[in-house]
Amino acid sequence: MQNVYPWIFFFFVGPRANSLSSGSDQEAMEAPDTMSVEFIGMIQSQKVSEIHPAGGPAVDRDYVRAFAQAHEQAGFDRVLVPHHSTGPSATLTIAYAAAHTERIHFMLAHRPGFTAPTLAARELATLDQFSAGRLGVHFISGGADEEQRRDGDYLPHDARYERTDEYLDIVRRIWTSERPFDHEGRHYRFQGGYSEVKPVQKPHPPVYFGGASDAAIPVAGRHADVYALWGESLEQARELTARVRAEAAKNGRTVRFSVSFRPILAATEDAAWARADAILAQTRKLRVAQGFSRGGPQQSEGARRLLAAAEKGERVDTRLWTAIAKETGGRSNTTALVGTPEQVATALLDYYDLGVTTFLIRGFDPLEDALDYGRELIPRTRELVAARAAEDPAARVAA
Repeated sequence: MQNVYPWIFFFFVGPRANSLSSGSDQEAMEAPDTMSVEFIGMIQSQKVSEIHPAGGPAVDRDYVRAFAQAHEQAGFDRVLVPHHSTGPSATLTIAYAAAHTERIHFMLAHRPGFTAPTLAARELATLDQFSAGRLGVHFISGGADEEQRRDGDYLPHDARYERTDEYLDIVRRIWTSERPFDHEGRHYRFQGGYSEVKPVQKPHPPVYFGGASDAAIPVAGRHADVYALWGESLEQARELTARVRAEAAKNGRTVRFSVSFRPILAATEDAAWARADAILAQTRKLRVAQGFSRGGPQQSEGARRLLAAAEKGERVDTRLWTAIAKETGGRSNTTALVGTPEQVATALLDYYDLGVTTFLIRGFDPLEDALDYGRELIPRTRELVAARAAEDPAARVAA
């Protein structure tokens, strides 16, 4: 089918610091350099955001293809495909996007509880094979009862994390076991569980994990390769990463950290803040048109933490802008870093100094912002990180 977004291919960025080729399984299996940074974007099956109402088909193949290719052209390392209880399959979206890209890796949002862990492990290993080792999996236990119940899950919040703990034990064992095994636990029971297909990546695809509640942190310490938090203040991020790092140490493990932001860029700082104000106004307008109130807080601890940051003001730590998070009740990753590309890159470096090596960034104009980030923000942040690492690697919190 003819690409209806041909203009994205005229965009050019320099060589990526972490460029990976699908032509080599060995390259695909290499973990990111601990002193470098990983940039993750997000693709959806249609254009939609806080300022853009969903339009057109629920699955727009041309948009998915262009969206994935735009991230690859812009120098992202990986893209997240989210899960919603009423939306298209994230697994099949990744399969389609992987078939139309060459280098970029993927992060599948996957909710335990709706698929048997034995079957899920085989499906994920198969997807890792077909994508030539480009799969990562973000295991999301579910922060809102209402969302879970749409798919028939009535477990309460803390029990969902207990189930995830058992689920991940099984999935990782299916990925790596050389012989069938039996399992009898609180949530799952089977005999002779085994998978003939193994992941390309060894020992398995990277496990991303989120959740800031007391029930979630121990599970993160046992399983997370990368722990993901939303765009909190520096003080909040310091406290939370310390807790997760301590839990991982109890299990003889180390963990990397990811923080999510919605960068709002412009040529000058004043222009960037003016753009932020316009985004807030459009968000409010669209929410009124769709019949939403400003909304109470979400059930998740992550949402409550975003709202706690918002209570300190709309502008925190110079660049962190909390107005959209406050407006939407802490829904999703809705805090932004506002400024010129240089200013936002410097703000990201502050989080790097806390031990954060992965940044999930997405815009309010999703596809266009992804390309914009590749022009200056991503390469400038990589430059600053390389310079910081050369100065004194031992000075970083994560060292």
